[in-house]
Amino acid sequence: MAESGLLPPRFRHRSLAEYAGLLAVAALVITSITNTAPEVDALGRGLARLVAPSGLLAQMFPPDLAHIDRIAWKLAETLQMAVAGAALGLIFALPFAILATDRLSPHPLVRVAARAVIALFRTIPDLVWAIFFIIMVGLGPAAGVLAIMVDKIGFAGRFFAEAMEEADPGPQDALRAMGASRLGIIFSSVIPACLPSFTATSLFALEKSVRGSAALGLVGAGGIGVDLKVAFDLFNYDEALTIILMMLALVLIVEQGSGWIRAKLI
Repeated sequence: MAESGLLPPRFRHRSLAEYAGLLAVAALVITSITNTAPEVDALGRGLARLVAPSGLLAQMFPPDLAHIDRIAWKLAETLQMAVAGAALGLIFALPFAILATDRLSPHPLVRVAARAVIALFRTIPDLVWAIFFIIMVGLGPAAGVLAIMVDKIGFAGRFFAEAMEEADPGPQDALRAMGASRLGIIFSSVIPACLPSFTATSLFALEKSVRGSAALGLVGAGGIGVDLKVAFDLFNYDEALTIILMMLALVLIVEQGSGWIRAKLI
């Protein structure tokens, strides 16, 4: 107990409003679990069917390697989709982030509009964007690239803007006092100061793109997801396991590579 006789902060009496808020959060958690979580007996029956001698796991093992060459080509297409979508998204995310930053935006209305666009791109799931672009450009990897690009504008734009908000304003004010232009301040002071954060965000965006690009094929946006959906639809669970394992290997390779690059550059 503190010398003043007061209780430690975690034991101090809360206001009635704080207790009401805590009870509301607790009620939300409990009702969410009871209304949506699977029942214990249903979960037990499902696990029993999963590990049964004729269950899903038995049908998945051993993996079917007969079509591994075709799967490898589709996996390469998935990687290309992820790289192209992430690269385009990061390129467009930077100007959106600049316009969304308080000290760099040319006008408050422009800042509000840029933040709204970033929030919109970040809020709508990439699968929904994929369906939208399939309607626009048709089935195939082009729709997947566009969906990843829009998703990464929302993802990276937010973190780019936050990094520029947190940049030291001293060098910016000094350049502004010397008569430097807005672009001069951005490229001479802000971006160099934020480059480590930009690099980390970009690598995380690439990892996220690789993981997400596989799922986009489930709606017809190209990549390995198309083959995975077909394998499950045709009950070729052993081929589906091969696809899943190769997807896991690709994700691990990309994560290890990005981690190595991050350690070298930051």
